[in-house]
This record gives sequence, structure tokens and C-alpha cells, in this order.
Amino acid sequence: MKKKINVRLVWIAVIAVLATVIGITIIYYSLFQRQVRADLSVSAKLLRDTHYFESVNIDIDKIDLSTDIDELRVTWVAKDGTVLYDNDTSAELLQNHNDRPEIQEAFIDGVGDAVRRSDTMNKNTFYYAVLLDNGTVLRVATNAQSLWAVFISAAPIIALIILLIISVCVVISHLLTRHLLKPIEVMVSNLENADYESPYKELEPLSEMLRSQHTDILSAAKARQDFTANVSHELKTPLTAISGYAELLEGGMVGEEKQKHFYQEIRKNADRLLALINDIIKLSELDRVDHALEFEELDLYEVAAECMNELSLNAKLKDINIALDGERCIICGNRELIKELIENLAQNAIRYNNPGGKVAITVKSIDNRNCLIVKDNGIGIPAADQQRVFERFYRVDKSRSKATGGTGLGLAIVKHIVEIHDAGIELDSAPGVGTTMTIMF
Repeated sequence: MKKKINVRLVWIAVIAVLATVIGITIIYYSLFQRQVRADLSVSAKLLRDTHYFESVNIDIDKIDLSTDIDELRVTWVAKDGTVLYDNDTSAELLQNHNDRPEIQEAFIDGVGDAVRRSDTMNKNTFYYAVLLDNGTVLRVATNAQSLWAVFISAAPIIALIILLIISVCVVISHLLTRHLLKPIEVMVSNLENADYESPYKELEPLSEMLRSQHTDILSAAKARQDFTANVSHELKTPLTAISGYAELLEGGMVGEEKQKHFYQEIRKNADRLLALINDIIKLSELDRVDHALEFEELDLYEVAAECMNELSLNAKLKDINIALDGERCIICGNRELIKELIENLAQNAIRYNNPGGKVAITVKSIDNRNCLIVKDNGIGIPAADQQRVFERFYRVDKSRSKATGGTGLGLAIVKHIVEIHDAGIELDSAPGVGTTMTIMF
């Protein structure tokens, strides 16, 4: 970043110098042209006042300006354009000058001027003509460098100035860059300090955004570490149990009357392990889910009915009465995820209920929002735990969760699915009374 700022400042300086030099040169050359024309006008008037050119019958040989005026060419032109005299070349060798713009202008307006460029000499010739009283025209001319020639002659000086300015700009830009970026570096080093105020007001939004992102990154990193530790612990428990039971069976250390119990424990822990792995895979898929998910219009009541039919057997085995009520509600969502959402909420309501308990699933519209409500009269959730039940592997009653096969990931999956569908979730629960989960689409 510093290098880019330095380079750009140097380029700005170079462009500024070139633009200044070009502008000043053009202005100077314009003033120079005016001065040349003014000098030619004065010279023409002075020559007119010498009375050399009063009569066309004057002896031309008596007019000799070739040595008196070195850098001024004098040409005397008759009314028909014939050159009567020229101090640089013999008049007989010169063509008729009636086609010259400055001569034509002088015959019409009394004075005329023109500038003609010589590409071979890289010079401009300035002409000034004045009409004399006798009807002839006196023209004076001088050569001057062209604008390009002025640039070429000044090129070494311009190059030297540019090199000097670049050198100065490199030093200044380096110091300026350090001065500009130092507050940013200090700000970055104080991201964890909430009381730090940036010296630039313009950096305040950036500072807040970076601090928020920094906090989010740290939180995400901690969450990943916690998740890894929890996964390791959760996987280790059933694997240890399976390994232990299998080792006892393999060593013949278990009587026939207890072998069936050991096989049941191995199967139960394997089922728990499989459920845990499936939930972890589902969470991983939801974590990297993008907008490529297929959303469709679906009937929330219809999906809830499918889920209830699939869970009815499980509810019956646990002596739980499950019922569905409500009306047809159309939402835009992913059918597979919505089904996963309802199943997780209903399974939790069955798992953390008491024998003879009830689970009511309701689909209806509340305040123009389609809602899914899953209510049970089970063990309930203490107020202190209600804010954390959506965390991964968090359990209110760990012993009951493991006994009923809970993985501690069900509500974390629910939260992800709710966020993907831009929905909201509300929890209302009390110990010994039951729990009500409301999803608002």
C-alpha cells in the first residue's frame, strides 16, 4: 500500500510539472509572438519614415539595407505584386507577391500580418506589411523558433527539473505516507480496545467494521475450537463404550445371561454414534449452504402432516400423544430443510416429555405471517438455559439427553434452517409446564 501511494504521488508530481511547463511555454510563446509582431510593426513604421520608398521611380541600387539590418528582411512590393526591392535576394529573382496573405490584407486594410512555418528549418517566419502613401506595400519579416523548437531547447532543463522534483517527491511521499498510515496501523493494533477512537473521523466506520469483523472472527474461531472439542468428546463416549463391551465379549469375560445386554448396549451406542455423525454432517452442509438451494412454494401444513405420520410410531412407543391442527399455509422454502426443521422440533418435544404427555403441532397465520407452532407439556427449560439451547451440544439435562438418544445438535440445526429461510423463532418454556417453539415465516 505504501509503495502504491508513493508511486502515485510521484506520478502526480510528474504530471503536474509537465502540465505546468507546457502551459507556461504556450503562454510564453503567445506573448513572444505578440512582441515579435509589435517589433515588426515598429520596424515597418520606422522604415516608412526613412522616405526610402516614397517614389517608385527611385533608383533601387541606392537602397541598401542588407548590412544595416541583419535579422530583418525588407521587401517592397508594387501595386501589381511585383517585388521592387528585397534586401536579402535580388528582386528580379522573386515571384509576384500578390498572392501573399499579408500583402493582400495590407492593400485592403492598410496593414497585414501572417506567420508561415518552415518545417525544414523548424522555424516560424513572421510577416508584417504596411500600405504606403504611394500605393505600394512595405513588408518586413523575421525568423523565430517554433513552439516545438522552444520545447526541444528547454528539454534538458525540463528533464533536470523533473528529476529534482521526483527526488523531492519520493522523500515527501515517503514521509507523508508514514504520517497518513500510522493512525491506521495504530487503529489495527487497537481493534480489541473498544475505547480507542480513531484520529480521523473518516476512519470511524472502517474502525467499527474491522472491530466487528475481528470480534466475529475470534468468536467463530472459538466456536470451531469448542465444536471440535465437543465433537471429539461426544464421539469418544459411545466409541469407548462399544470398544469396552466388545473387548469383554471377545475375551469371554461375560456370561451368556449378560451377553444379550452387552449386544444391546453396543447397538444403542452405535445408533447414538450414527445419529451424532448424521447431525454433524447436516450441520456442516448447512454451514456451507449458499443461494443455490432450490426454493419452492410449498404447503407448510402438508409437510407437517408428513412428518407427524413418520413420527407417530416413535411417539406411540414413548406413550406420547401427537396431534396436528391448523390450516393450509403456503411458504417459499426448501422442502427437505423444512421437513428437517419440523422433525427436529417434534422429536425434541417427544424426547423431553413425560409418559402420557402431549405434543401439538399447529400451522396457522398470525399477523399475516405463516407460523409453525410445536408445543409440549414436558419437562420444560429453565429460564437460565433458554438463551443457550440453540448452541451446539448444549444440553439442559445431559443424563436424560443421552438416555433418550439426543445429540445436542437438533436445535442448532433448527436455528440454521430458520436463518436460511429468513424466518424468526420464539421460545416459551417453563420447568414442569412444557415448551412452545414458534417459527414465523
